[in-house]
Amino acid sequence: MTTPIVVIGGPTAGGKSALALAVARAFDGVVINADSLQVYRELAILTARPGAAELAQAPHRLYGVLPVAEACSAGRWRALARAEIDAAAAAGRLPVLVGGTGLYLRALSHGLAPVPAIPAELRAAAADRLARLGPAAFHAALARRDPVMAGRLRPGDRQRLLRAWEVVAATGRSLADWQRAPRDAPDGLAIAAFVVAPPRAALHAACDGRFVRMLAAGAVDEARAIDTLGLDPGLPAMKALGLRELQRHLRGELTLAAAAAAAQAATRRYAKRQLTWFRHQMPEAHWLGADASIAQYSQRIETEIFTIIRRFLLTPLG
Repeated sequence: MTTPIVVIGGPTAGGKSALALAVARAFDGVVINADSLQVYRELAILTARPGAAELAQAPHRLYGVLPVAEACSAGRWRALARAEIDAAAAAGRLPVLVGGTGLYLRALSHGLAPVPAIPAELRAAAADRLARLGPAAFHAALARRDPVMAGRLRPGDRQRLLRAWEVVAATGRSLADWQRAPRDAPDGLAIAAFVVAPPRAALHAACDGRFVRMLAAGAVDEARAIDTLGLDPGLPAMKALGLRELQRHLRGELTLAAAAAAAQAATRRYAKRQLTWFRHQMPEAHWLGADASIAQYSQRIETEIFTIIRRFLLTPLG
């Protein structure tokens, strides 16, 4: 049997979560998180995780399910998401996946490169080497061993540098070679995909306003609590937008106003990169909002989006 799912992607602060909730309410759905940072338990505020009001309106899954000390890969998320999709389908509900992590969504729809499992001792040795050498020297060492991947990565991209090193050390082949191999594309899913893409001015205003609301909700205290954990700065959770800037504020390096301005600028840049990714990697999606403000989405859902979903659900599936 083929399971129909709705996928809603787009930039941060663009209105994806509100749209996903509206779809779930209208079509008896389950909202499944596809954001790589909203999976972390301790990052409720800085990732704008759905609150009690949203959770009361429809079931939500894969939000805050992992501690920040763990790393969630695309493969791990895909396994978790597929289990939630199957559970929703078994309950007669529509799976509604929402998030701005394009790699996660693509892993679900197109599969992952068939890289063999990396032995734990080799992964530990790679992490130890990075800690001893530092990012710049580690990047240079990777360049000697795998110049293709080193050329794609910046020295500060610790997690991807480690992944590239682990793969070439364990398999003798560049991760780039594995990524060109046929993928283990999942079967049994029929996907209706949407990308929420507000105009630039509206999106930038939403990014700025959201961080102001985060501060009011206690983002500084959340950053302080994470700071006390003494986590590896290379962990995925440490890339949460605004976390680094607020930690600098807590260390006395930035005023709160300067930290907020820097976080807002970083959020706007990230939103731009997300839109670029979706434009190139999800051409099959229905694009929404290019000619409307974020406030108008709710008025257009019934006539534009819901009509597409109804037609999709009525299409015979294999």
